[in-house]
Amino acid sequence: MYDMELTPKQIVAELDKYIVGQGEAKKSVAIALRNRWRRKHLSENMQEEIIPKNILLIGPTGVGKTEIARRLARLVGAPFIKVEATKYTEVGYVGRDVEQIIRDLVANAIRMVEEQESQTYKAKAEAEANKRILQVFWPKKTTEEKLRNPMDIIFGNEEEKKNEEKKSEEAPKQLESVSPDRRQKMYEEICAHKMDDREIEIEVAEQDKAIQGILTGNSTEELTNNFQEMLGSIMPKKKKKKKMTVSKAREIFREEELEKCLDMDVIVDKAIEATEQAGIVFIDEFDKIAEKGRSNGPDVSREGVQRDILPIVEGATVNTKYGPVKTDHILFIAAGAFHVSKPSDLIPELQGRFPIRVELQSLTIEDFRKILTEPDQSLVKQYIALLSTEGIELEFTEDGIDTIAEFAYKVNLETENIGARRLHTILEKILEDVAYEAPDVDDTHIVVNSAFVTNKLNDVVQNVDLSHYIL
Repeated sequence: MYDMELTPKQIVAELDKYIVGQGEAKKSVAIALRNRWRRKHLSENMQEEIIPKNILLIGPTGVGKTEIARRLARLVGAPFIKVEATKYTEVGYVGRDVEQIIRDLVANAIRMVEEQESQTYKAKAEAEANKRILQVFWPKKTTEEKLRNPMDIIFGNEEEKKNEEKKSEEAPKQLESVSPDRRQKMYEEICAHKMDDREIEIEVAEQDKAIQGILTGNSTEELTNNFQEMLGSIMPKKKKKKKMTVSKAREIFREEELEKCLDMDVIVDKAIEATEQAGIVFIDEFDKIAEKGRSNGPDVSREGVQRDILPIVEGATVNTKYGPVKTDHILFIAAGAFHVSKPSDLIPELQGRFPIRVELQSLTIEDFRKILTEPDQSLVKQYIALLSTEGIELEFTEDGIDTIAEFAYKVNLETENIGARRLHTILEKILEDVAYEAPDVDDTHIVVNSAFVTNKLNDVVQNVDLSHYIL
C-alpha cells in the first residue's frame, strides 16, 4: 500500500517540486521516513524496540510546515491526518478526546484502502453495471429472480403471476421475435457509452429521513456514526424509482457492484496495518498548549492536553470501531510558531518524545519569487490557467514577479508575518479587476509587469493601517 523504497535524497527532490527552501526540515522528514524502511529489514524483535523519531517543526505560519507533512504522506501513500492541538482539551472538559486523532487516522486509512481495492474490481463492477442497465432497457428474468422466494416455488405467488400475465399481454409483439443478437448489440452500445444521454428509470436506495433526524444534534462524532451504522443495518433500505440518464445510473450501479466485490474484513486488516506501520499524524498549533511562563501557572486544560497526548505519542492501544490500534510506530510531526512560548515550556516527558527539532526560516524575497514560479502548479500558473478559460492571455513579466515578491516581503514585515499565504492575498488584489471584467473585455492580452503591480498595490501598502485590513 505504501512505498518506502525512496532514498532520502529522492524524497527531498520530490518535496522540492512543491515546497521552496526549508532544506533542513525536508532532510529531517526524509531521514525519518527512510528509517521506517530500514526498520522493516530488521528482525522482529529489533523492530519492536525501534520507535519513530518524532519531529517538532518550529517556525512562523505559512513557511511550509503543514505542506511538508502533507506532501510526505501523499508521496508514500501513507495514512495521514492533520489536527490542531487547540481543538482538544483535558479529559473532563468540553472538547475533543485526543484518542479521536487515531480513530480519524484509521478512518482515513479505511478510505485509502477502499479506493485502492476498488481499482482491482473497477472493470468487473463496470461490466456488471452495464448488464444492469441492459436489464432495465430489455428485461430478462434471471434464475435468481425466479427462485428468490422459496415459498413461491411451493405455494406460488398469485399476485406475481397476475402481474406477469398482465405484463406479457401488454408487451409489444415485436420483442417476442427479437433475436439475441439485437440484445447483444444494445449491450455493446451501452458499454461504448453511446446511450449515455438516454433517460431510464431505476430503483435507488434512500435513507430514512426519520433516522437522519434522530441523529442530528450535538452527540459525539463516534457515537453518532456508530449509531447510524447500527440503525442502517437493522432498518431495511427503502427504495424509490428515479429517472436519470444512463450515465448517472451507471455510476450508481457501479458503486453498488463495488460494494459487493469489496471484502470489508480484508480492508480493515490492511488499513489497521497501514495505520500502525506507516501512519503520520501532524499536530499543528503545538505551541498553544505549552505553558507561557510557569510563574502564572498553566491554563485550566493546557498541561492536561499535553498529558493526554503523551500516551498516544509514547505508544498506546486505542480502541476504535474497527478494532484496537497500536500507536507505537506512528510518526508524529508537531508544529508551532513558538513566538510566546518555547519548546522547553512543554512538559519534560513530551519534549523527550520529539527528539528532532527543526527551525524553519522566514521567507525571503527570493523565496517568494521561487514560490510564484517554480513549484508544479505554482500560483502564477494557476492564475494563467484560470483566466485562460475566459480567453484571457495573462503574461507575468520578470520585473512584475519581482515586484510582487518585494511587496509580499514588505507587508509581512510591517504587519503580521503569514509567510507564503501573503502571496494569495496580494495576487487576488492585483488581479481583482481583471477577474471581474474578464468576460467582457476586448483586449484579451494582459501584461502583469512592475508598473501594473505598483499601480494596484502602492496606495494600499503605503498606508499601513489599510494593509492590515486589505492585505
